[in-house]
Amino acid sequence: MKRILSLIGLCLLICFAVNAQQNNKILGTVTDSKNVAIAGVTVEVLNSNLSLATNSSGAFEINNIPTGKLKLKFSALGYATAIVYARASETIGVILHETNQRLDDVTVSAQKTEQNVKDLPMSISVLSAAKVQDHRLLNTKDLSAVIPNLYSSNPGDGRNVTSIRGIGTTSYDPAIATYVDGVNQFSLDTYIASLFDVERIEVLRGPQGTLYGRNAMGGVINIITKQPTNTTSGFASVDFGNFGQQRYSAGIRSALIKDKLFFGAAGLFNKADGFYTNEFNNSKFDKLHGFLGNYYLKFLASDKFALTLNVKHNENRNNGTFPLAGSVNDALENPFKLNQNATAEMVDNLFNTSLSANYSGDAINFSSQTAYQSNYRYYKAPLDGDFSPIDGVAIVNNYGKDWNKVQVYTQEFKLSSPAANNSKLNWVAGLYGFYQTNPVKQGTYFGADAAFVGAPFPFVTSINTNTGKSYGIAAYGQVSYAITEKLTATAGLRYDYEHKKLTGLNEFMMNGSAPIVDQNDTTGKANFKALSPKVSLAYAITDKNNVYATYNRGYRAGGLTPVGSDRSVLPLVAYKPEYSNNIEIGSKNVFLDNRLSVNVSAFYIKLTDAQVPVLVLPDAVTITRNAGKLTSKGVELELSTKPVNGLSIDYNFGYTDAKYTSLQLPNDGATVNLNGNRQIYTPELTSMFAPQYTYELDKNTKLNLVARGEWVFIGNQFFDLGNQIQQKGYNLFNAKLGVTSKRFDLFVWGRNLGDKTYVDYAYDFGAAHLGNPRTYGVTLTGKF
Repeated sequence: MKRILSLIGLCLLICFAVNAQQNNKILGTVTDSKNVAIAGVTVEVLNSNLSLATNSSGAFEINNIPTGKLKLKFSALGYATAIVYARASETIGVILHETNQRLDDVTVSAQKTEQNVKDLPMSISVLSAAKVQDHRLLNTKDLSAVIPNLYSSNPGDGRNVTSIRGIGTTSYDPAIATYVDGVNQFSLDTYIASLFDVERIEVLRGPQGTLYGRNAMGGVINIITKQPTNTTSGFASVDFGNFGQQRYSAGIRSALIKDKLFFGAAGLFNKADGFYTNEFNNSKFDKLHGFLGNYYLKFLASDKFALTLNVKHNENRNNGTFPLAGSVNDALENPFKLNQNATAEMVDNLFNTSLSANYSGDAINFSSQTAYQSNYRYYKAPLDGDFSPIDGVAIVNNYGKDWNKVQVYTQEFKLSSPAANNSKLNWVAGLYGFYQTNPVKQGTYFGADAAFVGAPFPFVTSINTNTGKSYGIAAYGQVSYAITEKLTATAGLRYDYEHKKLTGLNEFMMNGSAPIVDQNDTTGKANFKALSPKVSLAYAITDKNNVYATYNRGYRAGGLTPVGSDRSVLPLVAYKPEYSNNIEIGSKNVFLDNRLSVNVSAFYIKLTDAQVPVLVLPDAVTITRNAGKLTSKGVELELSTKPVNGLSIDYNFGYTDAKYTSLQLPNDGATVNLNGNRQIYTPELTSMFAPQYTYELDKNTKLNLVARGEWVFIGNQFFDLGNQIQQKGYNLFNAKLGVTSKRFDLFVWGRNLGDKTYVDYAYDFGAAHLGNPRTYGVTLTGKF
């Protein structure tokens, strides 16, 4: 860590020495479509630390800017966001249109620099803070079908399994990388899935290995939370729903010292009585509560240099972590009822902190981000491992803080083109490194339920310990060159190196006998390397319409399979990285004076060395093998329009045909041929249609009446590689009605209004989890 901090300091000193400030400026005014000045408009210089607000006359002045062409972003409550190009010493006039008249110009950081989304030669969906509220997105799994060809769910423990375009989390390492405020949520253990205090969500569809590296082979979910500025703002919200649903949240963002020191804090407490009834003792099974905090401290040392400290934490408690029926039929025939003879409370503590340094120079931009993540997760009492009332299997993992606590350290340095760049060439390059520790200890008790675990004579006891350590480094670079005014070529390459070490130990006891320690070699090491290239061409037919073609590659890291209690299985087996090669063509279009946006794309993905789960009995341990090849092809459509004042319509459609061209799995000493089977957790179709109408009640207070409906369709999908566990396609209907204003929002809402019963997650051995039933409630939010 000392070396990392020394490197940060050295890089910053170099940047300060290289660049001197210039007193260039841009002047301007912001008005509405009727030429009335708009005060309080936030003006940002993209890819820099410069930000300010217009005065009471709608005027602004940006000082100390570099020479060259800049991208300015203008945003204000009630108006569509606009991106305008300007040069130093220029005076500009900007017209903002009301949100009910135009679509927003959308800024993203998908390519690790801030750009207009329509200029990027890739499929990317963007949800603004307003869209996140409109859809009532509370967790990343709620993105299912809101994003075309995306599906996400979990068995009740909060570890979301996410797939995009048929590339999903079939092994313990995710195939979809999730970033929160620039920090890679490293594994299924360490990421915070709750969506709270969000500024925007960017979903990059298709492999993104060049800039994002490991585990971005299916795509990237990039979440950006709200940061403090000179303008003091805040909110407080209460949310009540059926099944005892409650959410209380509040936040404030302000300048402690104007233009220098900024602070932000937001907190959320949530609880619910749960959806499931445990018929074993006639009690609620999945009651939960949790707290989430997000804190910012930003120091703007100059117009060019900023330091940002961010701290996030999430404490979850779940009384009944795995609300699972024994089979799909049991789940559908007796919905939200189960029969388990043990209810274990899950304690799940996540912590995430980062320190970012950003320097915006005249010749180069530099950034550094140092991050630490940890997750301590255990069950206070034994977990019912057979999900039934029988005395079959109980799981214990509460062995103290030395076990089941994942820790990850990451460091990234990035260099890129400056904000003002007159060159045809734009570039970004960086270095990335990580170190992870993952000590796991789990006891499996056979022939005993919770009451007998810890007694002196359980029938069979197996205690598995696995101590994992890994580290990796990567270097990446990407350049874009404007061949002509209309044609742009992009090329990039990334090299990743990763080392993993795993030490495992098995202890067995029969009827309370002395432990039998596994004498096999239980220490394994493995090294993995990967090259991830990317090339693309983009052609701008007009400044509102373009077409593109892209090839890129992604990979998921290899690893070492943990020990299983079945002695016929090798204690530690290395499995190789999984690779995906993606070819995509698409078109992005804006029509009717920014009232209609239409994006279409088609893709073909070939996946090799597929990492697939293999269930080891009787311990019910899932291990990983490279066992197949897969092809995935499909099409996507995204449409947004505001055809008349007040009415907005969003529609998206995704089709994925993902099949294994080769899949051979071991089964009781034989090999099962599953060639031609479909990929798991991959609906064939996803679709979402969402009309919303806003009626203005009072212009001065921006009091509006809002009515919204959503129709979501999720097509046929399988949950096991044998394609025996299936959920047929189903429809979901959501709605909300309420009023909004400058100072408050009040809505009544309902989800799954048809009360559709459907399976959203299932294990390959049959245990199934249902999607949420009909829920409804009311939300009141105050704003200042």
